[in-house]
Amino acid sequence: MQLLHKTQLSGLSSCLGKKPTITHQKMFHIFQYQPLRLITQNSLSSMCLKLMLSRPVAFAQIWKSWLSSHSLLGKKNIILMGPPGAGKTTVGRIVGQKLDCPVIDIDDDVLETTWNMSVSEKLQDVGYEEFLEEEGKALLKFSASGSVISLSGSNPMHAAGMQHMKKSGIVVYLDVPTTVIMSRLKSKEMGRIVGLSPGISLKDILQFRKQFYKRWFDIRVLCGGDIAAEVVAEKVLDAVKRYQDSELETFISTRSSRSGRSTEEDSHKFYFSDVVTQGLALDGGLFVPERGLPKFTAEEWQGLIEATYTERAQVILERCIHPDDIPAAKLAEIIETAYGENFSCSKIAPVRHLAGNQFLLELFHGPTASFKDFALQLMPHLFAYCIPRSCNYLILVATSGDTGSAVLDGFSRLHDTDKQRIALVNFFPEDGVSPIQKSQMIGCQKENAWSVGVKSDFDFCQTAIKQIFTNSDFTGFLTVEYGTALAAANSINWARLLPQIVYHASAYLDLVHQGIISFGSPVDICIPTGNFGNMLAAFYAKMMGIPIRKCICASNENNVLTDFIRTGVYDLRGRKLISTFSPAVDILKSSNLERYLHLIANEDGQLVTKLFNQLENQGRFQLRKDLLGKLQQDLVAGWCSHEDCLAAIHSVYSTTGYILDTHTAVAKVVADRLQDRTCPIIISSTAHYSKFAPAILRALRIAEINQNPLSQLHLLSSYSALPPIHWGLLETLKKTGNGDHQVCAADLTALMSHIETLIQNHFMKVF
Repeated sequence: MQLLHKTQLSGLSSCLGKKPTITHQKMFHIFQYQPLRLITQNSLSSMCLKLMLSRPVAFAQIWKSWLSSHSLLGKKNIILMGPPGAGKTTVGRIVGQKLDCPVIDIDDDVLETTWNMSVSEKLQDVGYEEFLEEEGKALLKFSASGSVISLSGSNPMHAAGMQHMKKSGIVVYLDVPTTVIMSRLKSKEMGRIVGLSPGISLKDILQFRKQFYKRWFDIRVLCGGDIAAEVVAEKVLDAVKRYQDSELETFISTRSSRSGRSTEEDSHKFYFSDVVTQGLALDGGLFVPERGLPKFTAEEWQGLIEATYTERAQVILERCIHPDDIPAAKLAEIIETAYGENFSCSKIAPVRHLAGNQFLLELFHGPTASFKDFALQLMPHLFAYCIPRSCNYLILVATSGDTGSAVLDGFSRLHDTDKQRIALVNFFPEDGVSPIQKSQMIGCQKENAWSVGVKSDFDFCQTAIKQIFTNSDFTGFLTVEYGTALAAANSINWARLLPQIVYHASAYLDLVHQGIISFGSPVDICIPTGNFGNMLAAFYAKMMGIPIRKCICASNENNVLTDFIRTGVYDLRGRKLISTFSPAVDILKSSNLERYLHLIANEDGQLVTKLFNQLENQGRFQLRKDLLGKLQQDLVAGWCSHEDCLAAIHSVYSTTGYILDTHTAVAKVVADRLQDRTCPIIISSTAHYSKFAPAILRALRIAEINQNPLSQLHLLSSYSALPPIHWGLLETLKKTGNGDHQVCAADLTALMSHIETLIQNHFMKVF
């Protein structure tokens, strides 16, 4: 595909004067931005991986870049959409005044002029359904350019009319909480609200209309509380500028030089779609947003208190993913698919009071019973949307337990056409996971997904995958020979981290909604921590405006993180991985720690490179005193023994009837030791106890334990404890026992051979 150079576009558009006519202007059309997978679907270049994976500069992006340097609007309209009482008319006038452009109110300037009667009179005259049709017909005849247009609250309910409007501009959704809208409309005339009638409440109407607003908007602007119209107008302008300039939302490696990008990356920028597909940076570092994460105001967070989990996820992720990468409507569709009936609890990530000031964030209601489901029910759909259709992808995963079944389940839910071009292989320590976890990983194998046991520990698996990704000879060979690129679904992938931010923010908002705290009051968070991804996500939520005070890292006997946080020395010399009852945190090398150190080191990629080279070559590194001081302001840490873990499970069950899993028990023990009880503490319950039945039965002091996992679950079920046995896990074990799986030696060459064989068997050869 030949792309137009920026200079070739100069004749396509020019700045308009202030007063275009409303009804006879010729509509200005541009090509819609197409994701890479559509642009390249007929042009596979298997000879060059970098060209095949880079995001091309599409026409719409060039236009937006050119336009931003000339005028915010050009010939496009800013179209304000929202419920009655959202302030569309007032905000539209302010925006129009700031841009010095025409302002059009659909109700007053189009509908009432066309009908020669008021909107309320027309509604009374023709009734609800006919009114919507007449309103839609009026929209279809309407045309304007270079203007600010305020839609009526019911315009989005007419599909053809909105499709016509959307072609002419950028649709901005003024998202105002329902409670705020109802308060505003108390003193207003209600005859103009379509659908309002005896037996149908205003709240029902507002809730019903949300589905239409979500379908059409390009940009969402949160308008909570008593926010002034002037402030909303500024937010609209900021949002439109962001929409027009995706070039600002790029990613860098944690090992990039402060003075610029590392040598391999000088030639092009990395966007969200790139980092999702590539996983690891070319220099071995991890991708992070170049300009940091978006910040939410207190009012914006408060506007999400009444929202559902999926609504919160949509708002948060829209701010983190530019619409050029994934449009808002598509993102909403993906989120609703990810967090739907596959979760056993409608609240998705409920917060439950445990005892005193301790609360549990239950993260095990997904299909594979661990917190990994939150990322891995979402990420496969993000990945499938971002990749080019012209290339096959093999996803490499290393797991210490829960990731394996979660990633297998997540990618198995893709559409069949996506499964034909996306496959994955899951490497796990053959003797380093619980029997039920192993059964689950083997049972979750699908036609495009396999589990391979490795005769080593998790650290070997994770290190081997990193080495494979940075082996350009091997990855280039796979690209040329099989048209297949490698990608990562481990927590090193940025798309794994983003969904975890959501549930930490949502937990805080739930405590506010339940009246436990008022917004702005601090909470502590305690997380069983191995690879540091979950903890990093909590810290990111704090950076985005959630009032988290202390982030408490809880380790088991593999307490390298505890020592590091206390001393600033990360020392692996002489350490051997200890197999514990909490295998998901049986980790010595915490990959996501690199992102955190890059952040507190003011993005000094050279320093990060130096530290991790020291760790690789010498087995240790030590932070400077100033960086240790920063770290200890954010983090505290403790660890828990085998015995204390089991004792905590028994104690909590005896006093509350609730069974903690082994990882949550580790966090509970550490929280008891480190919290000061001056504020609530949210303990992340990262897995369901069913996955660790032998350890749980031992903690409950059951003398004889049947070795069959299904029998163990049935025994636990007889206790009628809270929470009940996990339905998804039980069904998996009923359908499959210990089926076949491959086992590999702890040798990098052997892993690479397995990878090539799997590609040969699944993907068609290019040559």
